Amino acid sequence: MPFYRRGSLGEEVRLIQEKLKGLGLYPGPVDGVFGGGTEAAVRGFQRQQGLEVDGIVGPDTWKRLFPQQGEIPPPQLLTRDLDYRCLALTGSFETGLPVPDCFAGLTGDFDGQGMSFGALQWNFGQGSLQPLLDAMARRHPAVLQDLFGEYHQEFLAVLKAERAEQLDWVRALQDAKFRLREPWRGLFRTLGRRPEFQAIQLEFAQKIFRTALAWCADYGLKSERAVALMYDIRVQNGSISETVKAKIMRDFKHIPQEDEAARLRVIANRRAEAANPTWREDVRARKLTIAEGEGRVHGRCYHLAEQYGLRLAPAVV
Repeated sequence: MPFYRRGSLGEEVRLIQEKLKGLGLYPGPVDGVFGGGTEAAVRGFQRQQGLEVDGIVGPDTWKRLFPQQGEIPPPQLLTRDLDYRCLALTGSFETGLPVPDCFAGLTGDFDGQGMSFGALQWNFGQGSLQPLLDAMARRHPAVLQDLFGEYHQEFLAVLKAERAEQLDWVRALQDAKFRLREPWRGLFRTLGRRPEFQAIQLEFAQKIFRTALAWCADYGLKSERAVALMYDIRVQNGSISETVKAKIMRDFKHIPQEDEAARLRVIANRRAEAANPTWREDVRARKLTIAEGEGRVHGRCYHLAEQYGLRLAPAVV
């Protein structure tokens, strides 16, 4: 039976937050993240209704919150294909936002890349963002024109410019803390919320997903969590060097083939050890969270099976 508790993410959590806010019980943001504030509001509602006070939205609490909606629904994210769930997880790590907000994740030039945008933080500096924006301009010109309005022609001109000019342009839009100024901040965030651009992001992420599947086959891994781990390595770290691979394969000789969780932990630790010392523990936290199925990254708790439907079950693609 589905339930929603601290750590739950997604549109169903937004519905819960909106309802509790309307009842005057929840003053926090409607962000789709079931945190302590949402839990406290649920407890308050349960006390009012004479329900068991546990801060968890199960079948009984859901029926009282939404008497017209019937049975409590499972999270929509869990019904999506594996590629989408992998993107949702890594997108949350990259942006600190759940789906669908991670599709509009936006950061400035703190890392020298000009601007990073979208669930997987494609950027101007490496030239990874421009193809997505070009695709949007080609496929949905009317949507883009309506969205950008008087700034549309400037935006199209920037897309045609050389990369150095693109970087100069986007850096000029930012304040001293690398935050995009309005109206551009709002324009890009609105673009990220458009279903057309979300579909383009998912399409461009397919190459990453195929790489993750190929790496799993190369390392003899079969589970959904293995695919998610390789996906996250490809996005955050780029690759696994031959030296690191040799160490992993040597470690594998001491682990039974059927103990895939232990093998994932080896990959997580070996890849983290090879990372830049500045980011090593961040890499380790992300990778071990996936390998072990739960953990804390950037202060947020993750439960992969419950939140993303990512288990040690065989990957089906």
